Amino acid sequence: MYKILLLVSFLNSFARGGPYDVDLPDKHIPYYLFNDRGLAEKCLEDESCPWKDHAENEMKCWGYEYKCQNHEVFSKHECPGAHKGWVRSKEEQMKTFYNQGDFGYIKEKANELTVICEPTFLQDSALECTKHLQFCRGRNIMINFTALNERKEPLRYKMDVLKQGEIGGHCKLHTDRLNEESDHISPLQSWGPEMRYFTEIDDIVDSELCDTYIEKPVIIMKIDATVNMYHHFCDFLNLYASQHLNSTNQPKFSTDVHILIWESYRYFSSFGVTFEAFTDHPIWNLDTFKGRSVCFKNIMFPLLPRMIFGLYYNTPIVWGCEKSGLFQAFSEHILHRLRIPKHTPKDKRLRITFLSRDTSHRNILNEDQLIEALKNNTQYNVKKVVYNQRMPFKEQLEITSNSDIFIGIHGAGLTHLLFLPDWAAVFEVYNCEDVNCYFDLARLRGVKYFTWKDNTKMYQQDEVKVNTQTERLTQNLQTTNSMWLSL
Repeated sequence: MYKILLLVSFLNSFARGGPYDVDLPDKHIPYYLFNDRGLAEKCLEDESCPWKDHAENEMKCWGYEYKCQNHEVFSKHECPGAHKGWVRSKEEQMKTFYNQGDFGYIKEKANELTVICEPTFLQDSALECTKHLQFCRGRNIMINFTALNERKEPLRYKMDVLKQGEIGGHCKLHTDRLNEESDHISPLQSWGPEMRYFTEIDDIVDSELCDTYIEKPVIIMKIDATVNMYHHFCDFLNLYASQHLNSTNQPKFSTDVHILIWESYRYFSSFGVTFEAFTDHPIWNLDTFKGRSVCFKNIMFPLLPRMIFGLYYNTPIVWGCEKSGLFQAFSEHILHRLRIPKHTPKDKRLRITFLSRDTSHRNILNEDQLIEALKNNTQYNVKKVVYNQRMPFKEQLEITSNSDIFIGIHGAGLTHLLFLPDWAAVFEVYNCEDVNCYFDLARLRGVKYFTWKDNTKMYQQDEVKVNTQTERLTQNLQTTNSMWLSL
């Protein structure tokens, strides 16, 4: 069989642009250096190093590192409100929030990592995963996509992409451990549907074994709905969290990695530009390697968007707490990597962005009246926007990240609150009885959240019920000026 060898050698950020080309927000550099003291020491000896002040500070860490207990952690989460019986003390409330939705979550996952397939020699394969196979990473792993030639149907959210023996490595497989953790068998909850078929193989996994050998690190993703910002950004947030959790031999935040999406559809999304924050290369899918066996030198299976007690779709958040450092760092990382500009306000007016919808449901009938009322206040600089595929996503982020107040009715567009400034506020005009969705997301991001509570001043028309667990969508919502003037 004809062998394809990808001879592009492993390139890290050192080879690509020098030792200081890591492309992180300046604020994040000391935390990066904490995890690379060799680079920090090199910086101190190098007169050209731009990070000398950061390198001298050995006290800052993200919070999940082994030696981080007494250092200055990134997160500055707060719990000003009551816990409403979730826990027994303020201290426990703070700790619970940190472990549920902050870098404490990463630390817990790191502590869960266990070896599933154990190497004997240096060139052997290796696989380790967290509990329930929610995250895995490995080296010298073989995946055989030959049988995909026989599949005629499109593949998405399929749990039978692989069969026994079609994924494996040259290592000692702890079968009982693998079976025990293969308990969340669902497409977007774990890697159990794939890893349950992991097999010991007799041959060393190298360029001679497979049709294709990939030296660059590869991230395999199973993604949620790409048309919906709320759900797709569960993918991106978990990918960023997984970069913190991962410790294979590429720089943690390198973009010289490949991303393979576990479906046969060609990837497309209005939010797809966000992948520029994670990879320099085109996005692969299952058809990329259809009919071939592939050996991966380094591979990561990141945290998934719909895990039980995951981030952020199923995240239970203790009452009274806010300002997750993980969500703040994610916001800063994306805005930096996508080169979203910050604008200095031209005057002292509050910059209000009013998110309008061009859909047939969940609209504000007297929206123009409300916007006009806001504009009559000389303290406000009001901008009405429609975020859809006709406005590039980077332009959307530029508007959002330069807003002081973000206003909109319940919908995926409110996910933009992730990219508001730290001091900003979001006003969800009507939550459609999905009370906690954007309230919790705002708490995680650390921005203030408001919603309208006086239902006597809003009038629903053409109510439509949808078959979901938590949502009742409303085609049209009419409000009075008093609702807005009280903001």
